[in-house]
Amino acid sequence: MIRLFNVYYPTRSIVLLLCEALIVSGSFLLATLLIVGPDSYLVLNYEYGWIKIAALTVLTLLCSYYFDLYEPQRMSAKWEIYFRLLLVLGFLSFLLSAIVYLYPQADIARYVLLVGLMFLTVALVLWRGAYSWLLGKKIFRERVYVLGGGERAQMVAQILRTRRDAGMEVVAWDETPVAEADRKEVFRAALERFRGDTPGVDRVIVALEDRRGGLPMRELLNLRFDGVVIEEAGTLLERLTGKLYLDGLRPSSFIYSEGFKVKPSQQIMRRVVSTLAAAIGLLIFLPFFPFVVLLVKLSSPGPVFFRQTRVGMGGHNFTVYKFRTMRTDAEAGGAKWASKNDPRVTRFGMFMRKTRIDEVPQLWNVLKGDMGFVGPRPERPEFVPWLAEQIPYFELRHMIRPGLTGWAQVRYGYGATLAEAREKLEFDLYYIKHMSLGLDLLIMFETIKTIVRRRGSQ
Repeated sequence: MIRLFNVYYPTRSIVLLLCEALIVSGSFLLATLLIVGPDSYLVLNYEYGWIKIAALTVLTLLCSYYFDLYEPQRMSAKWEIYFRLLLVLGFLSFLLSAIVYLYPQADIARYVLLVGLMFLTVALVLWRGAYSWLLGKKIFRERVYVLGGGERAQMVAQILRTRRDAGMEVVAWDETPVAEADRKEVFRAALERFRGDTPGVDRVIVALEDRRGGLPMRELLNLRFDGVVIEEAGTLLERLTGKLYLDGLRPSSFIYSEGFKVKPSQQIMRRVVSTLAAAIGLLIFLPFFPFVVLLVKLSSPGPVFFRQTRVGMGGHNFTVYKFRTMRTDAEAGGAKWASKNDPRVTRFGMFMRKTRIDEVPQLWNVLKGDMGFVGPRPERPEFVPWLAEQIPYFELRHMIRPGLTGWAQVRYGYGATLAEAREKLEFDLYYIKHMSLGLDLLIMFETIKTIVRRRGSQ
């Protein structure tokens, strides 16, 4: 896997993106050469042809990204890839038509975009078919043995079987839990099978809940010296899922970890970026402010803004501001989490929640310094003691400023139950461990996709 902005991406996904960048640029370049002919040199070098092709390539890749074509784990069937691919090409055709109609100078030459899109459609459909065929070949997949017989091993095996983009094939694991007394001998015999002339493995994932007295060290060392990668399950799951699983997480995971470093210089830079982003956001939204105020007032009687106490950095409370989306008597019976299709939400309030417009006043909290632009979402003080009691390491969320958006928001969504709050914390811990300016910028970029696709709202 390749690490970019402190996030791990499957090497196959990076190769897929780079190859499609070449296909897109090559399709429009070929169309230019065929249509323009001898004048191609002038069009490309003196009429900004290269820049226009580069812009077309970036635009096509962005459309593919927003339609999840680089996240195969979100698709349940192979036909869905081709369906989304055709959606991207259709959307791109309408978008380019509108751009050329409004700005004729954006066109490369007459009919170049049309012919280029035809080449691109054929090339991408053939390429995706070839790519899918190559992924199915065993020669391009790592053979993996999952060492363990409990729930953790089962979870690792299940994730690897569903994540074809990871390039790993589980060849064996002990589906039946092994008795503690026999565990070491069973695992020793299993590891010995992969040595010698029999088909071996490329990687062993250690997924034992309790390693004391059950880890066959000699056999693992022999395989390691034979060139087999030995990896702990938590490390693999962190790379594949982008979260730190609380099951199996120990204090030593924090003590000896390279992450969880809150450097003052890093915090100053993140604060500067958050302030600039919040100021720009408020300026962009300013023309729409009167219309939102009017619609909030018309949707139901009550104030325009909603104030609520949240827990910030260091466990200190602060007041967060939102556009009101619920009736004024929404919490007459006490505080509770919002739910899907919440009856307390007004009709316009539901639209604001789907589009995240209700969160815009929190940009003022970012300017004040109560929040950062990126970080764990602040929780209500009514829920924090209970969550801290039920979920281990929950209070680690308070070691940094809460955020308007966060890693859990772009990768998971809204949590309205204890189990969902626990999973959100696993994403938040990953963010705190790998916190950097690059990761913040990536989350800001992915937040746009989350808003456009209307994911994770309640």
